[in-house]
Amino acid sequence: MSSRQSLSLADAADLSREPIDVTAVLDHLIHEADAAAATSIGFPGAVDLDYSEVMTRLGNRLWNNIGDPADLGGVAHTRVLERAVIAWVADTLAMPPDDRWGYVTTGGTEGNLSALHTAHHRHPTARIYYSTAAHYSIPKIVHMLGARGVAVNADTGGEMDYAHLAAQVSRRRRWPAIVVATAGTTLTEAVDDTTTIRAVLDEHQVTGHLHVDAALSGIPLALDGRLRLDDDSGISSIAISGHKFLGVPTPCGVVLIRDHARHTVSHIAYTATLDTTITGSRCGLAAALLWHAIATHGHEGHRWRATQARRLAAYTVDQINAAGWPAWRHPHAFTVVLPTPPEQVRKKWLLATDGATSHLICMPGVTYRQVDAFVADLSAAAPPRLIPRPRARRDGLSTPSRPS
Repeated sequence: MSSRQSLSLADAADLSREPIDVTAVLDHLIHEADAAAATSIGFPGAVDLDYSEVMTRLGNRLWNNIGDPADLGGVAHTRVLERAVIAWVADTLAMPPDDRWGYVTTGGTEGNLSALHTAHHRHPTARIYYSTAAHYSIPKIVHMLGARGVAVNADTGGEMDYAHLAAQVSRRRRWPAIVVATAGTTLTEAVDDTTTIRAVLDEHQVTGHLHVDAALSGIPLALDGRLRLDDDSGISSIAISGHKFLGVPTPCGVVLIRDHARHTVSHIAYTATLDTTITGSRCGLAAALLWHAIATHGHEGHRWRATQARRLAAYTVDQINAAGWPAWRHPHAFTVVLPTPPEQVRKKWLLATDGATSHLICMPGVTYRQVDAFVADLSAAAPPRLIPRPRARRDGLSTPSRPS
């Protein structure tokens, strides 16, 4: 770091030292991020969208969307953009216009917390069911709410085991059920079948709330018409991430909850707002960034992005299999699952790993060149340990060759 190259970043950033070379610290952060970008393929953040216009024009001041998105008072907020984002996401999910409410969150975890807090307030004795493949935020939220959680098995592909759900609900049918379905599990991007979940609850005559954690796959599946929140769906709430498929350069998300399921809220006199959200003050810049992504690309642009990413994921499976590694993916998924590569591969490539299983994610912005380079390193490594393949899936996508 210029004159401080002998110092570690932590030492250079230590605020007890004087003088501090601020420029050098920032340069170091940018250099590290740039150096890692080419091999960062294990975690879901799209990198193909350009947000520089919003960051340049709005990024130098506070935009505080305090209160409810419908509040009209105050200055220096982007609630009008937030409302537009909420409407677009809800429309894309076919959520009824007369029974919807939502806001821009800090990410999927806050979205899950907001929805489950609402459901638990309405059904305080309910048991909260979630699969063992659900995001780690779910059991954490159950604990925060002081609720009773019930873990449901997942199959080898990461999808909820509905027979096990039925058995667990049957044992607890005297209490309401809050069920968390996942649309895009962390490791395999599996999607739980909400129609089957509703059938299980109906069969056991259990009332409650069906929430969908759709942080990764919610928007792509909605654009395909595979995920809907119409009245027939029986889904009461959903949480979606904004920094995954939309690649917003700050953690954020969207939560949508059926308006009839919400409880009363407080009016805060000194801010002249309704206290309807988890955090109160919220990042108006995040709402502007989400709005920009939607305004500049629209349904068709984002549908094209999803299609191209899935084509790359299918190509990746084909190439990894050709290299002798048993990779697979769900037909809708950007995520490619494979046996955990040797250490020398993992040191170079940022993958998500859980024991014997790893994955890479072909998010929009990941390139064929990156995939080819990864496969070349994989081919030069030791042969893989086998991992279980998922059960036969209901639909399929072709595995294309690389475009010329």
